[in-house]
Amino acid sequence: MALIKCPRCELNYIQDTEGYCKICKREMKGEVQREEIEMCTICNEAPALPGKDACLFCLKEMNANNNNDDHDEDVRVDEASLNIDPVSSMDEIIPEIDDDGEFGEIEDDLSLDAMGEEEMENEEEDEEE
Repeated sequence: MALIKCPRCELNYIQDTEGYCKICKREMKGEVQREEIEMCTICNEAPALPGKDACLFCLKEMNANNNNDDHDEDVRVDEASLNIDPVSSMDEIIPEIDDDGEFGEIEDDLSLDAMGEEEMENEEEDEEE
């Protein structure tokens, strides 16, 4: 009982005793593949609309709630009241870093070559002792 690929579609695996996979058998008989119906994620009672996660009733209810919330909280923010200076270019954001600045020392300390040399020296010292 080994698994082999379907000789017709070469996608699905079947047992060597079968002729074709279930999908190919269904297509050869002319049966229409039925799509699974997705249920509403909110109420789990009605089928969801195509391309949506909710049924028609839940979507209408959500839209009605959103419209009521929008009318209750009509808050507008004036940009001038925030006193935020807009950034005119990226030069203002990027800090200037000197080539031989503070990172040079750290880079030397973290160098893999230097660490390898130190390990070799330590091993040689251990062997001499």
